[in-house]
Amino acid sequence: MKLYTAPYAPNPRRVTMFVAEKRIADLDTISMDLPAGEHRSEAFRAKSPLAQLPVLELEDGRCLTESRAICTYLEALYPDPNLMGRDAFERAFIEMWDRRMELLFSMPLMMWVRHGNPVLAAVERNQNAEVASYNQGQAMRMAKWLNSELADREWIAGDRFTIADITAACGMDFAKMMRWRPGEELSHLRRWRLAIAERPAGQAAA
Repeated sequence: MKLYTAPYAPNPRRVTMFVAEKRIADLDTISMDLPAGEHRSEAFRAKSPLAQLPVLELEDGRCLTESRAICTYLEALYPDPNLMGRDAFERAFIEMWDRRMELLFSMPLMMWVRHGNPVLAAVERNQNAEVASYNQGQAMRMAKWLNSELADREWIAGDRFTIADITAACGMDFAKMMRWRPGEELSHLRRWRLAIAERPAGQAAA
């Protein structure tokens, strides 16, 4: 299988971290040059019609896009260690938290960076300062709430590391481009991110 990814981009990194945590070694990783528009080529659009990354290309040529879908497929192929739930309730519970982290935390962080950092002007062609400011506010409110949730448990979706932790970490790490990291006022969030750094997922290349 081939995994098409891009350096530092949070959605591809979500899969890269997932692969690292599962210690999957038989993937051929291909890095795409986003600023150069390599992902918009006709050849790549045949794999990803919306020119999005990541893409998982199977040996028979079929392709999967969307990071969550790719992780679901890899979870089925490589069930251990389990990152998405062992039974019906746990799968739903972890997905609930993963969706919260994706839509309410990571997405605002990403939109803040994409619309607020001039380095990304070549990728986000219609940058808007108001969009950046609004999403920054949304992300900071969510960071405070998440910090309070982590006061009495180690990981986001319970007592073990899951895909929800990966999703949140990807958004948070992308926000380093805006020089934001949780400080002492978000001590539980900071402790959580430092714990991830010790894991295979946290040591995966950006």
